[in-house]
Amino acid sequence: MNKRTERRKKIEHAFEEFRETVGLALGAAARDHSRAAVAHARSMFELWLRQTGVTAAVDDPAFRRCLDNPLLKPVVQHALDEHQDIFTGWTGQGPLELHRLVAETAPGPAGEPWQTWLGHAGQRDGSGDVPGLWRIGSAVIDRAPEREEFPAAVPLLDESHLSFSSTPETRAQIEATVEALLLRLISFFQAGAVQLHVWDVAQLTGALPGLYPLARAGLLTVHDPARLHELLDEFAEHIRRIHTSVLVDGRPSLRAVADATGKRTEPWRVAVLFGNRTALEEQLQQKLQRIARNGLACGIQLILVDLPITVNSPLETIRVGKDGVIRSSMTGQHASVTLDPQLPREQVTRACGAISEALLERRSRVCTFDDLLPDVRWSSASSAGLEAPVGYHEGEPVSMIIGDASPHVLVGGPSGSGKTNFLYAMLGALVARYSPDELELYLLDFKEGVSFAQFTPGRKDPSWLPHARLVGVNVNADREFGLALLKFLADEMRRRADAAKHHEVTKLEELRAEDPGGRWPRIVAVIDEFQYLFAERDAVTNRAVGLLEDVARRGRSQGIHLVLSSQDVSGIEAFWGKPAIFEQFVLRVALPKARRVLAETNLAAMEVPRRHAVLNHDSGVRHGNEIARVPDATSKGTFDALQLELWQRRPEGLSEPLLFDGEKVPQLSTVDDFTELRPGGGVPTALLGQVIDVSGSAAKVRLVRSPGRNIAAIGSVLRDATGVLGAAALSLSRQHAPGEADFTLAYLTEDAAAGAHQLAAELRAAGHGVEEINLDGIRAKLDAIAEGLNARLSGTSTEAARPHYVLLYAIDAAYPLLEQKNPTTRQSGLDVMKLVLKHGPEHGTHVIGWWRSAQRLKGSLIGGALDDIGSWVALDVHGQELSSLAAGQIISWAPRPRRGLFFDRFEHAKPEVVIPFDVSGAMTGGEQP
Repeated sequence: MNKRTERRKKIEHAFEEFRETVGLALGAAARDHSRAAVAHARSMFELWLRQTGVTAAVDDPAFRRCLDNPLLKPVVQHALDEHQDIFTGWTGQGPLELHRLVAETAPGPAGEPWQTWLGHAGQRDGSGDVPGLWRIGSAVIDRAPEREEFPAAVPLLDESHLSFSSTPETRAQIEATVEALLLRLISFFQAGAVQLHVWDVAQLTGALPGLYPLARAGLLTVHDPARLHELLDEFAEHIRRIHTSVLVDGRPSLRAVADATGKRTEPWRVAVLFGNRTALEEQLQQKLQRIARNGLACGIQLILVDLPITVNSPLETIRVGKDGVIRSSMTGQHASVTLDPQLPREQVTRACGAISEALLERRSRVCTFDDLLPDVRWSSASSAGLEAPVGYHEGEPVSMIIGDASPHVLVGGPSGSGKTNFLYAMLGALVARYSPDELELYLLDFKEGVSFAQFTPGRKDPSWLPHARLVGVNVNADREFGLALLKFLADEMRRRADAAKHHEVTKLEELRAEDPGGRWPRIVAVIDEFQYLFAERDAVTNRAVGLLEDVARRGRSQGIHLVLSSQDVSGIEAFWGKPAIFEQFVLRVALPKARRVLAETNLAAMEVPRRHAVLNHDSGVRHGNEIARVPDATSKGTFDALQLELWQRRPEGLSEPLLFDGEKVPQLSTVDDFTELRPGGGVPTALLGQVIDVSGSAAKVRLVRSPGRNIAAIGSVLRDATGVLGAAALSLSRQHAPGEADFTLAYLTEDAAAGAHQLAAELRAAGHGVEEINLDGIRAKLDAIAEGLNARLSGTSTEAARPHYVLLYAIDAAYPLLEQKNPTTRQSGLDVMKLVLKHGPEHGTHVIGWWRSAQRLKGSLIGGALDDIGSWVALDVHGQELSSLAAGQIISWAPRPRRGLFFDRFEHAKPEVVIPFDVSGAMTGGEQP
């Protein structure tokens, strides 16, 4: 019994311990479960709190009940503390910093309140800094601890397009914002710098009515709802034109061009397109996407309202949500935007009217020559090209650009259309901007006039144009001068090309960068009435066409530019079948009633009034037309005053331009080649006349002691023939010391006596031995000269031969006498003369003779004696008579007054035209060195 009781007690005790242990375990599990439930509740509450936002949760009534729960209060406090810590750097400082940023990047009308600018026309021309931001309203951070406003602004011009998305209830508010934004644009810049285009899919004239006064001045264009394609095509053509005619020098945008040149050449085009929240047709959508993608670089800005589109270009958005909250891509999704209130309607209309009036007033002002000139002279660089205004259109300057894209200029206009005035305006605008180190001018006028003579010093006006290096006037009869100019340009082009190759560059701009110490100005050659250069079917025309094509094709990269002007280019036969020449003349200028300058279908020149011109930088096609009113540039006080000003500030040491006047005879005493002659300079050289070239050099014959170094003047004109002989004698005289040379002057006609006597007196004054003989003494003199030559040839005379120059005036007049034979020697005087011609040059005796016809010269020197005349100047002699004197060449030459044809078979491949000198100045006023 006792044992059973004892066992029972043990079992009860074990069960008691088991129950106690289970109870303890269950209590611990309950406590753990309770703690886990609280932790889970806190975690879920914190997750909800963060998703909702602590500031939004605080305002939620359901959330307020949770604040009474002491278990959740720490979570709320931690979230509030963390939220406060996050905004510590923003509160106070962030909005202030944004205010400062917008004030800097959105100055004036771009960001200031409308009361300070509305109603005032802007003054900025777009060439300086363009605002980076444009104000649309204000914004606040939704969950910031403190509600601090900061300005909301968006980038626009050249930076980004803009898209608005509204609701039916907020559409009017969005339209008011667009209106205010456009007013900021047109009020910041001067009238005309921004052009507005409005298209509304739903109505023809309803959108933005307050801006309609701008349409009166052409600043606003409202487009037909059914013709959006026309607007898009217009923009597409504009983009093509900008890329092909403006952005051709490697610059990516009009903004980059403005930054580099300091001038905005194109207005901004802002298109506001109002949609109805549905996408456009596929074709229109694609066009709009292309314009959005390429438009910013070309000055096209899109503002889209309720027009869905996806574009691969910068696009800022302003969207109204279903809750009515406005979000902007500039401020982000956590900031709500409050748009600025609508501007007062009456003041908007009045402001647009004032801007239109400002533009109309500027357009109505008649520009003057001074308007073409910059405020600061010679302040531009020509490395990248030349640009200058040549007139005005509706108050805005119209500029011509000469550079790689438009290297050459073709100017056309009938007589009286103002062609000379246009050239003066163009040259004046250029020379005022570019210094002589940046620009050189070569000016040639083929018509009978002295339009370009003003650029050289004259008797009444000693000033000259510092940029002019060569001026040719009255050259309609001297086409060779135009050929010489083209040859000079071709040579200069090759010289520059060699320098560019040496520096491993291809363009003048690059060459100037690589060789800053070199002098590489842009060269502009102006040839007025250039058709005269190609007037004949001859060798001059053939060579000129080849040179012109070469310079026109390759000159652009070397900074050599042509300006060709003409009354009519349609009849120049030399260019038939050679379109490559005129294709290089991308810049066309058509004056009133000009034909064949612009494209055949472009008839704009027939419509422009007097004193206007059509400028076209696109080879004359119609879409490239610009109309300009050209101011008076030829009256007293215009170009002449500018020339005097520039002449007075010309660089020290700059030489005068060379003047070639086809109606003036060059004075021997003023020719550099004559004045520079000195004794002891080497081989004596005879100067015979002036070569028609760009340097005004003399035709020279080196009288070396070798066979054939005799000179013949051929022709019947006494004045020209005596000029040739006199120039030769006087130039040779300057190369010998006094008494060192002998001169024999044989005047064989009475009309030649006066010139021979005057020349003899000049030679004697120089200290030389001079013998004058007439017809009676010519045979004896030739016999004496021949006798001396025979003595030297036989060796019986060892006396050193003195320089001896035998001038024979009208030697053919002595033929009857010279044809008689000497009874003793059986030699005629002609035989003696042949001996002198043949052997004289080797012994220092040179004949400089005048034959009055080519036949008489050839008839007296048959049997190979013609070879002893190595050089000749033919005056009034036809080319076919000269072939035997020029190695059998076919010579195309017709006599011209005061002109001759010069050939030296030891130096020339072909004869060249010369102008016999007027020796009177050298004989009466020239000084012997």
